Amino acid sequence: MHKSISSKIFDVVNIVFLLLIVVSMIIPFLNVAALSFSSNLASMSSSIILWPKEFSIEGYKTVWDRLDLWLPFLNSSIVTVVGTVMHVLLSATAAYVLIQPGLPGKRFLVSSILLTMMVPHEAIMIPLYIVNKDLGLINSLYALIISGVVSGFSILLLRNFFQQVPYEMSESAKIDGAGELRIFLTMYLPLAKAGLATVTLFEFVSRWNQFMAALLFINDQSKYTLQLALKALIIDTDSTSSNFLMTTNVRMAGVVIALIPLLLIYPYVQKYFVKGIMVGANKE
Repeated sequence: MHKSISSKIFDVVNIVFLLLIVVSMIIPFLNVAALSFSSNLASMSSSIILWPKEFSIEGYKTVWDRLDLWLPFLNSSIVTVVGTVMHVLLSATAAYVLIQPGLPGKRFLVSSILLTMMVPHEAIMIPLYIVNKDLGLINSLYALIISGVVSGFSILLLRNFFQQVPYEMSESAKIDGAGELRIFLTMYLPLAKAGLATVTLFEFVSRWNQFMAALLFINDQSKYTLQLALKALIIDTDSTSSNFLMTTNVRMAGVVIALIPLLLIYPYVQKYFVKGIMVGANKE
C-alpha cells in the first residue's frame, strides 16, 4: 500500500521534530558528562563542549571524598528503595481490592481516589509539614518515605491492569482452596508485571528526584538527600566550598552521579513501560 504525499510529509515532519527533541536532550547531557571528566582549569571554560578537555576524574574525587557525597547518596538510596517498594505493594493491594465484584461503595471509592488526583501536590505541603512535625518526623528519613507512599494514579493504573485478568481464574483458584492473599501474590502480581514495572519506574524516578519534600522536612545536613546536596553544591557555593575553589567539573560530577541510578534501572523496565501504560489507560 503506497502512502499519499501528505502522509509522507507528515512522517518527515514527525521524524525531524523527534530528532530535534532528541538532540535537545542529548547535547546538555553530553556537555555535563564532558565537563565532569575535564580538568579543573579546562572545565571553567564557558563554551559548550561535547568531549572532555584534559581528561581527568578530579571532579569525582572531590565530590566523593572532600564533599562526602556518599552520605546523601546513601540517604537517597534508602528513601527511594524503601519508599518505592512500599508504594508499589500498597498501591497493588488497594488496586486488587477495587476489582472485587462484591465490594460495597466501589464507585464512591474510585471517585474519591480520582478526587485526590485533582488536588495539586503543592497545596498540601503545609498540612503535610504540620502532620510530620506533630509526629516528630521532621529531620527524619521516615518523613520522606511516608510522603507519597500511595497515589491515586498508581492505584487506578494497577486496578485497570488487574481487570485484564479474567475473574474466572481467581474463582477457580478459590474452588481449589486458595485464599485471597495467595491469589493476589501468585496470580495477579505475576500477570501484572508490565503494570508493576511502570509504577515502579514512575515512583523510582519521582523519589530519586524528590526535592520539595526533602527541602521542607530536612534541615540536618547529615540527613540530606542527594538532591539537597546537589542544590548546596551547585547554588549554595558558600556552604560547600569554604576551603577550596568549587570548579565546574566538581558540580557536573555531582550531577552525573545523581543520574547513574536512573540510567541503570531504565533499561530493565522500559520493555514493560509502553505495555503498562497502554493497558493501564483502558477504561471499563
